[in-house]
Amino acid sequence: MSPTHSSTRPSDVLVIGGGIIGLVTAWRAAQRGLATALVDPEPGGGAAQVAAGMLAAVTELHYGEETLLGLNLASARRYPEFVAELTEASGRDPGHRQCGTLAVALDADDRAHLRDLHALQSRCGLASQWLTGRECRRLEPMLAPGVRGGLRVDGDHQIDPRRLAAALLTACERAGVRLHRTWAQRLTVDRDRATGVVTADGTALGAGRVVLAAGSLSGRLEGVPADVLPPVRPVKGQVLRLAVPRDRPPLLNRTVRAVVRGSHVYLVPRENGELVVGATSEELGWDTTVTAGGVYELLRDAHELVPGITELPLTETRAGLRPGSPDNAPLLGPTALEGLLLATGHFRNGVLLTPVTGDVLAHVLTTGELPAEARPFSPRRFGASALSEQPA
Repeated sequence: MSPTHSSTRPSDVLVIGGGIIGLVTAWRAAQRGLATALVDPEPGGGAAQVAAGMLAAVTELHYGEETLLGLNLASARRYPEFVAELTEASGRDPGHRQCGTLAVALDADDRAHLRDLHALQSRCGLASQWLTGRECRRLEPMLAPGVRGGLRVDGDHQIDPRRLAAALLTACERAGVRLHRTWAQRLTVDRDRATGVVTADGTALGAGRVVLAAGSLSGRLEGVPADVLPPVRPVKGQVLRLAVPRDRPPLLNRTVRAVVRGSHVYLVPRENGELVVGATSEELGWDTTVTAGGVYELLRDAHELVPGITELPLTETRAGLRPGSPDNAPLLGPTALEGLLLATGHFRNGVLLTPVTGDVLAHVLTTGELPAEARPFSPRRFGASALSEQPA
């Protein structure tokens, strides 16, 4: 399709995708004095509307992800200053709570798993405290009597992703980011260089550099050469929201998480009385159906942790798509196609990695160099075979 009309003002930077990763990239680029535009039909939407917002670098640690841990910790350390700056820039409170996390075990197998996790955390120099079941219930009295033990991690906090997205959108608008509320349909390439996009309505938007930050959709943009197309797939997650009545005390004071019968479940209490329960992890392509089975399993597992949740009103059920990569780590920085950069593939750590992603992309866009902390996450770490084997 040929463009029907063109934008009269090419941008220095054009960001494709208006989720929290695209928004923070656009905001930071505009702060650095770059003329910045963003293309998304609904900026501030996407996976952030479903995510729970756990900033859990320590309790989210998985075996084999020690390199990713360093990036997660770097971003977690930046969060307080990042929130303060964003609040001032936007006039909005993104809902950051430094309330800590408690990971608990309900049976002997779960307890052994947590003990192993605690040992791994200790080897990585992370701060976590082992508690008995009685000590866990002293911290959170509404926990089930059967809790066998747990890990207290005071450094794992939370933020409200919906409020974060709204604050970033306002900050972008105030910083002069031009918003094009439409789909980016095709990347334009001229002489082996990315030069902009053609939108769904046929508008050609030119740019000096293009940042592809479209979450799970990043691998579907037309016009991207096969050897640089990001190997990102959608991973479905179902989430529930419950409401604690205002005339009742909070059910929980901190985030509580556990593995129940092999499935991960977490409960994230908000200051406004909302309780987020999540999340399933399903490799089902682009399906975003909320299923009875998904809702049942989440409520069943959450009830085993905190029996009192069955008395709460169920206010929302949602399903979203996490952008998964082959190694569960993000793709950050320049690709083999000149002028095209990636900020995608954050999987379950998109909210946590928001501050560091914005800083990394702003640094690359202004200096041309990828910071040392982000070099293990260059898109070029994947070979041509991984880049060409995209899910349908």
